[in-house]
Amino acid sequence: MKTLLDTLQGGAKYLEQRGVEDARLNMEYLLAKVLRCERMDLYLDFDRPLTEEELVPLRELLRGRGERQPLQHLLGEVEFCGRIFCSDSRGLIPRPETEELVGIILGRFTEEQQPAMVADVGCGSGVIGLSLGLEWPGSRVSLVDISGKALALASENAQRYVDDEQRFQFFEADLLDGIPGPFDLVVANLPYVSTSELPGLEPELRHDPQLALEGGEKGIEIIERLINQLPGKIKPGGMLALELGEGQGNMLSSALEASGIKQWDLVKDIAGIERFIVATA
Repeated sequence: MKTLLDTLQGGAKYLEQRGVEDARLNMEYLLAKVLRCERMDLYLDFDRPLTEEELVPLRELLRGRGERQPLQHLLGEVEFCGRIFCSDSRGLIPRPETEELVGIILGRFTEEQQPAMVADVGCGSGVIGLSLGLEWPGSRVSLVDISGKALALASENAQRYVDDEQRFQFFEADLLDGIPGPFDLVVANLPYVSTSELPGLEPELRHDPQLALEGGEKGIEIIERLINQLPGKIKPGGMLALELGEGQGNMLSSALEASGIKQWDLVKDIAGIERFIVATA
């Protein structure tokens, strides 16, 4: 019988040959899922033989990862801002940059000045709106998505953590169309990949909903539509926070001005890319 270490090394080599980055780390997560333990626990049990009952589901997970199915989909969960959320093909896998956005927003509000009304537009799995709302117990959060499947995923994530369900409302809508406001904070990580860029995406990204990726010919069309909807939906002095693709910030200046946004900053992510717009109405 193969030991845990033999299986780990063999699986990592298999994934590496198929172009998977961090192949050993991926294999560790898959093994930990099958063995129902923490990843670091594997290092305490390298000599343990694995049974066929354990190897059967592991082979299936390994095959899926070798086909470049996202690790988060295979695990069924993703860590975001210190919490574990459900993750599957119904919603975009949240990226580290989106965690940065949440951190930036939290840093702009004091404990005494929490926004009363928050809208997470294009919420997908709901991780932005839920993470903010869980940090701000006095806020009411509207999670909005055009996809009913994404909203169902967001609702499942809410059930993991939310005690006061009245603070979180779910709306199936096209951006803010028909959504009651106005809001103190509108935050959105909308699709920003241009149509021409889609074929060049990493294989894992092709397992995300195309609806959550494709932002139109220039990549900013959906973001522009949201900005155009802002009059009457955001309170005077309220905040708009957006995640963008590289180089898209300046392309949105005209739309921001036309919507009455008084001030905005382009904020760089940890890699030095102008990734976010933080604006004041």
